[in-house]
Amino acid sequence: MRRIVKIIGIVVVVYFLVAIGFYLFQDDFVFQSDFLPGDYAFVFDQKFEEYAIPTNDGDTLNALFFNATVPAKGLILYFHGNAGNLQRWGKCAVDFTALGYDVLMIDYRGYGKSSGTPSEMNLYKDANTTLEWSQYNFPRKRLIFYGRSLGAAVAAHLALSVTPDLLILETPFDELKGAVFLPLKPLLYLYPLRYKFSNKMSLQRVSCKKLIIQGTNDWVVPLSAALKLKPLLHDGDAFITIAGGSHNNLREFDEYHKILAEWLN
Repeated sequence: MRRIVKIIGIVVVVYFLVAIGFYLFQDDFVFQSDFLPGDYAFVFDQKFEEYAIPTNDGDTLNALFFNATVPAKGLILYFHGNAGNLQRWGKCAVDFTALGYDVLMIDYRGYGKSSGTPSEMNLYKDANTTLEWSQYNFPRKRLIFYGRSLGAAVAAHLALSVTPDLLILETPFDELKGAVFLPLKPLLYLYPLRYKFSNKMSLQRVSCKKLIIQGTNDWVVPLSAALKLKPLLHDGDAFITIAGGSHNNLREFDEYHKILAEWLN
């Protein structure tokens, strides 16, 4: 009996230590930025142009622009997830350029070659800066915001200030705490997250056409967290699940590309 009590005590202590560590170092969990040296040369299978976008507060955002393979139907502003940098995410551009869209991607401040420090408000500022810069340099009649995972919250927030023709959210959570590992969620009452990244709040006020794509086997953002956004959709919007899809492999499914082709026609 004493041994069982001892084991339970150790488990409880470890549980609380993990929770405290998550709270103290949550920036490292939320913003898993991957630094790149300034002279890093990107390599992709399609042509691209690289830009440095200045922010109003003195930082610089590294950006990549990919041209459509046919006369462009419009411009997609792509906001990537919380990990990696443009060398990883730039490979996704072909999914859209092949369908006739130019694509502009940025690394948030603190990611890749971008200077500065990431935070929720800074990511929102980066999105606004990118939009303003793109409207001046690459004006297009059709404008689409695409947000991936954490970037879904960035894209949805941007749609509050400027209404795009379409908002696409891939693997979004209702809000950041919805993506917290289930056993740790009770401790959020003691150690609340510093960031909300609430798609739920944004989508209540976004008026544009919306598409949400989610995998059924997503272990990072549970399907249950994404489904909380479904009641916020309106006629003409869609919530589409990809059976067997997880958080990082949806573009490996033919269904994903069929969905994009249908919505980006």
